[in-house]
Amino acid sequence: MSTFQLQIITPEKIFFEGNVQRVIVRTTEGDVGILAKHEKYVAALPSGPIKVTLEDGTERIAALSGGAVKVSPSQTAILANAVEWAEDIDIDWAKRSEEDALRRKEQSKNAHDMERAELKLQRALNRLRVSSMKQ
Repeated sequence: MSTFQLQIITPEKIFFEGNVQRVIVRTTEGDVGILAKHEKYVAALPSGPIKVTLEDGTERIAALSGGAVKVSPSQTAILANAVEWAEDIDIDWAKRSEEDALRRKEQSKNAHDMERAELKLQRALNRLRVSSMKQ
């Protein structure tokens, strides 16, 4: 299978850089599979999983906390607010984060606080879902 260059970049670092066979990302419009020579494409990415098929055919899954994807025929760049491999997720911390978000939702006094708590909850739930998907 043909490969293409993938970069996953956070504000702190280059999380991943290398040739891959396929990437599946969750966009605001649904899941999108990206292969080599894909048409140009740009999309917003909510919290969700990223499935990467490496050059050797192995698959890795990561939890993405929002961002954007930019695709060209030869390379794909994912700009992520935060991202971590499924096997690196601290499940206890994610559960505590979920509990904190639920508490904040209950105690929110305005729409802004409610929205921030909901985003925190979605990130925590995504991390928990992705951690259960690890290979």
